[in-house]
Amino acid sequence: MTFDADICEGNTMITKFDSSYYGTVDMENLGYAGTPINERRYSQAELGGALHKVVEYAKWMDERGYDTLWMAEHHFQPEGTELIPNLLMMAMHLCGATKNLRIGCGFNVVPMWHPLRLAEDYAMADILTGGRVIFGVARGYHTREVETFGAPLLDQQANRELFEEGVDILFKAFEGKPFSHKGKYYTIPPEVPYRGYTLKEITLVPAPERLPVECWQPIQSGSEQAFDFMAKHGICGIIGGGSAEGGAVERHMIGFQAAYARRGIELGLGERLALGFQFHIAKSREDGMREAAEHYEENMKMFGELRLVRALTDEQIAAMRDPQLAATTKLPSIEDAVKAGGFLTGTPADIIEQLKAVEKRYPGVDRVVCATPLGTPLEVQLEDLDRFAKEVMPAFQTTKIATAAE
Repeated sequence: MTFDADICEGNTMITKFDSSYYGTVDMENLGYAGTPINERRYSQAELGGALHKVVEYAKWMDERGYDTLWMAEHHFQPEGTELIPNLLMMAMHLCGATKNLRIGCGFNVVPMWHPLRLAEDYAMADILTGGRVIFGVARGYHTREVETFGAPLLDQQANRELFEEGVDILFKAFEGKPFSHKGKYYTIPPEVPYRGYTLKEITLVPAPERLPVECWQPIQSGSEQAFDFMAKHGICGIIGGGSAEGGAVERHMIGFQAAYARRGIELGLGERLALGFQFHIAKSREDGMREAAEHYEENMKMFGELRLVRALTDEQIAAMRDPQLAATTKLPSIEDAVKAGGFLTGTPADIIEQLKAVEKRYPGVDRVVCATPLGTPLEVQLEDLDRFAKEVMPAFQTTKIATAAE
């Protein structure tokens, strides 16, 4: 007996709802007119307390049926903005504190790791959590982080080369078979004497139990070279955070789809991709923009000049560092983000309508990542997560009709 399953109202629907949280302190004096990011400083107790906020966030998501919490690897931020330096350590802890929630590495910054160390750590997480930890890779974008760890970032070509070689090694190692590698940056293993023989190959043990490893990567520039590399390893992509709104989203989807097609794999538009949005639920769209405006602006102050918002001018970046300049400079507004589609706000019905439009336009997308912007107080984040789970997610529950054929 065989079964054919069809999903009502189309071939694909959004079925997976995720969120992201990078661990921040409780901030004050927010927005363009508030304290400049570079002037923020917090105590060790406040910085450490942000990790406990991540645990509370994860438990809240787990209890409400979300699929995956995505976290980002970041270092050396006394400003209190992104405070999780080791995703796999945090993921292991969160899997013990939750029951079903998957924990996504969004993302491990490969140039800052020896690839074999990263492969070993992920393999342990995969085995011990029963596959609840999702792997992710990125090149990095904070010079303070990447260059401090001895890896290039100012030299973008060198950064890309180091990243791609590291990822190649990761996927070789994940197979759990003897291998060797000789490249520009790594020779694995070194030819050294070991117990009476010369080392020629090395094996990652134990290797991940789930193969091929599910791997995700952020999509920023959307270059053909980057997409071809993702397709080579079967890597999925996340487009979001307001960094690729409007027409850029579709360009990235088409480019990603084309790269897979060049390898003989036909994908629907948006398949193997997740779309990221900022959001806030309110009594109306106008109320939502007013309530979230200073949080959106704080988010722009942090990320605007770090290669994540490419349309910004030097004048705008300078103004984001200086409240006096900000008062007289045209800067990105939450109204702009809502209009462009990167920020979802209003009533639950408003957000459902916006996500249904996404579902219709990009029929391959089955996952969205909805999160609040930097600086949003934890109580507001949790309330938004609660309402989203109870009043938005049910509108996307799929009903499968199974027809039996003898």
